[in-house]
Amino acid sequence: MMLWFVFALMTVAAIFAVLWPLSRGSRPQNDGSEAAVYKDQLDEIDRDVSAGLIGVSEAQAARVEISRRLLAAADNQRELPSGSNIRLRRAAAVMALVGLPVVAVAFYYPLGSPRLGDFPLAQRDRRPATTQPLDSLVAQVEQHLENNPADGRGWSVLAPVLARLGRYDDAVRAFHNSITYNGDSAERRADLGEAIAAAAGGVVTAEAKAEFERAIALNADDVKASYFLGLAAEQDGRSAEAASIWRAMLAKAPPNAPWRPLVQAALVRVGGSPAPALSDEAVAAAKDMNESDRSTMIRSMVDRLASRLKQNGDDVEGWLRLVKAYMVMGDPDKAKGALAEARQAVAKDPERLRQLNEGLKNLGLDG
Repeated sequence: MMLWFVFALMTVAAIFAVLWPLSRGSRPQNDGSEAAVYKDQLDEIDRDVSAGLIGVSEAQAARVEISRRLLAAADNQRELPSGSNIRLRRAAAVMALVGLPVVAVAFYYPLGSPRLGDFPLAQRDRRPATTQPLDSLVAQVEQHLENNPADGRGWSVLAPVLARLGRYDDAVRAFHNSITYNGDSAERRADLGEAIAAAAGGVVTAEAKAEFERAIALNADDVKASYFLGLAAEQDGRSAEAASIWRAMLAKAPPNAPWRPLVQAALVRVGGSPAPALSDEAVAAAKDMNESDRSTMIRSMVDRLASRLKQNGDDVEGWLRLVKAYMVMGDPDKAKGALAEARQAVAKDPERLRQLNEGLKNLGLDG
C-alpha cells in the first residue's frame, strides 16, 4: 500500500511540474507606455512654441516625427490576455491532473493484473507441480505440515503416498495424525492397520489387529479390515477361522468386486474351497441333506452353470466359478476342459481374456 502511495505522489509532482506554467497569467504591461511619453512631448512642443523657444517650422517638423513614433507605438502595443483565457488554462491543468490518473487506471484494470499475488524470488526457480518428482512434492507437503501440523486434509493426502513409497513408519505416523485431526472412521483405521502390518514385514501384529478390529466395530462390512483379520487368523495357524472370514466376505460381495480374486486365492491357500454360488433357499435346503444328496445337488448346479456358459460364454466370472467347482469336486479333466472352452469363448475380447487369465493365476493355474 505504501508503494502505491509513493507512486501516486510522484505522478502528481510530475504533472504539476509540467502544468504549473500554464496556470500563470502574463505580466501586465507598465502603464507608462511609449504612447503616453510621445503625447507629453507633443504638449511640450506647443509650450515651447508659445514661449518662442523654437520656430514654427521646427515645431511642425518635430510634431510630424513624434506623431509618426506615436502611431508606430500604438501599432506595436499588444492586447493583454483576458481573464477568461487564464481561467481556461487553469481548467485544462486541473483536468489533466485528474484525468491522467483516471485514464491510466482505466487502461490498467482490463489489461493489467491488479489481483496477481506476490511471486517471491525464492519460488521462481520451482518447476510446475506436474513436472516435479514425487519425492520433491512429498518433501514440500511434509514441510507444509511441519508448519501446519493441524492440517488434517494434508495428513490424509500424505499418508497413502508415504505407504506407496515404502516409508511405512512415516505412513503410520501420518495415518495417526489423519485420525487425530479428521476424526475416526473405519477406512482410516483399516489404512492405519495395513501400514502397521507393512512396517512389520507383512505380519499382522497385535497392534495392527487392534486397528482392524476397531475398523470392524465402526463398519462390519469393511473389506480391508475383514481381509486382514482373516490373514491374522491364518498367520496364527487358525486356518478354519480365516476360511470362515473370507467365505463370509465372498458371500456378501457383488460378482464384479475387484478384490474377489485376492480373497478367493487366500481361501484356496488355507485349504478352503469357494463353492459355486448358491441361492439362500439352496443353502437352507443343503443343511438338511446328507453328504450324498448334497453332492448331487451341487453337481446338478455345476452342470446347469456349464450349460448356461455354453449358451453365453461372455461371463468370465461364471467360467472361473465353473473351473473352481470342478477342482473342488476332484474332477481335473473337466476343469481343464472348462478352461479351454472359456479361453475359446472370450478369445476375441482382449479385456475379458485378460480378466480370465488373471483369475486363473489366482487359482494357481497357468494364466
